[in-house]
Amino acid sequence: MIRNILLLALVLNGLVRTAEADWPQFRGPNASGVAVGKAPPIEFGPENNVRWRLPLQSGHSSPVVSGDAVFVTTYDAETKQLRVVCIDREQGSIRWERPVKANEIEQGHPSFNPASSTPVTDGERVVAYFGSYGLVCFDWQGNQQWQFPLPLTKSYSGNAISPIIAGDQVILYRGNYVDHFLLSVDKKTGKERWRSPQVEPFRPELACSAIPVVAGDLLVLHGARSVQGFDLQTGEQRWVTKCATTATSSPLIVNERVIVAAWNKMGEPALRPEFPSFENLIAKQDRDKDGVIQQLEFPELWIFHRPEGIEAPQNGAKIRFKSVDQDKNGEISKTEWEQQLRNLDRFRQGYQNHGLLSIPITGSGILSDNEVITLETQGIPEVPSPISDGRFVYLVKNGGQVTCIDLQTGQRIYRKRTGGRGTHYASPIIAGNNLYIADGSGRIAVMTLGEAPQILARNEMLEGVYATPAASGGILYVRTHSMLYAFEQAEQ
Repeated sequence: MIRNILLLALVLNGLVRTAEADWPQFRGPNASGVAVGKAPPIEFGPENNVRWRLPLQSGHSSPVVSGDAVFVTTYDAETKQLRVVCIDREQGSIRWERPVKANEIEQGHPSFNPASSTPVTDGERVVAYFGSYGLVCFDWQGNQQWQFPLPLTKSYSGNAISPIIAGDQVILYRGNYVDHFLLSVDKKTGKERWRSPQVEPFRPELACSAIPVVAGDLLVLHGARSVQGFDLQTGEQRWVTKCATTATSSPLIVNERVIVAAWNKMGEPALRPEFPSFENLIAKQDRDKDGVIQQLEFPELWIFHRPEGIEAPQNGAKIRFKSVDQDKNGEISKTEWEQQLRNLDRFRQGYQNHGLLSIPITGSGILSDNEVITLETQGIPEVPSPISDGRFVYLVKNGGQVTCIDLQTGQRIYRKRTGGRGTHYASPIIAGNNLYIADGSGRIAVMTLGEAPQILARNEMLEGVYATPAASGGILYVRTHSMLYAFEQAEQ
């Protein structure tokens, strides 16, 4: 009798969790990043409010949650094996894992992992994408339903884009040197529905990792150098606005507007360090007082630089002594330095300022300047996607800097530090009316929403966090570099 009651309690508990909103794709429903229902814990860590923990192979893909299952992708660097993994949501044990056999493994930025793309599920099937392989679909029991092979991607950053499911379609955006298109396949059969080629030439600084979002029959893409609206059923472009963006962070739909953080490597003064005049260079660096700069005297000077992500590899571009020393005599003269400054100024002029954009979901053709509103031009995040509570939009950038903008007035409400460190790869989420903000080193700050924010907790995971957390049914799912945690508030 007692055993039956316990079993019934477990079943009912599972049904309650399933009834709460799933987190079926990157950043949850329509990439909003907002969880509903029971709030997850505010304070947590490897030894605090842990429901379960599960060691995993490497990967930066985020966990997705649906029904009684959690899905992630992994990569084993030793065996060069990609996998799709299904985890029991209640117990934290692996139900099944399926290898995805790629002929060659995709390369990318040192911070990239071949399992960086977050899977997507509709509660019946799970679809995963790997730049090394293409799309693959499994049912709930781990049986492969279909595959859609694609050529190995080639890009500087790595193709960390994630697919979405919209109705009966799987939508994938691919931007790399090999191909550049927006793709729809049937979610049940894997057959191609439509393909929209992208005309923007692919360049080394483009990331193209922003996932599309949906508003009714409109599909919105933050892509290479643009934001575009497409007919969801046909893939025909409805409207486009060009902008200075690498297409890294995903857009939002808020109050019939598209909110996009358009970022590029030299989009604001903080990313463009000043260059010294030759006179200042000589005064500070010419140690032997011979009136020229030799290689050992040449300082570290940045063409562009992320000042608060300095610990991340390949964090900017430096001026190279050899490129300045035109006559190759081992010395930089005044003429050579001033020519270099002119060249660098022309290079920088090729980049426009970036910004937080507000775009109407309606429109056609090339949107006019008065249709696209620039809400903010500073503190724009490179990787983390913006997030909104309906009234405000919050931006999180390297160094744990949060900017809050009023969507109605465009007014900056505040700029605040979370205590986060260095580079931020994970996007913030909202759960229990609080912001959860993870930095690359593994500190997760929890902050209240609204005009007068308070830091409620700074939780240390003790290893890096690049994956965006998920929240569902009062549980916070956090993936570190080697572990997946499920955090739940312990009963008092």
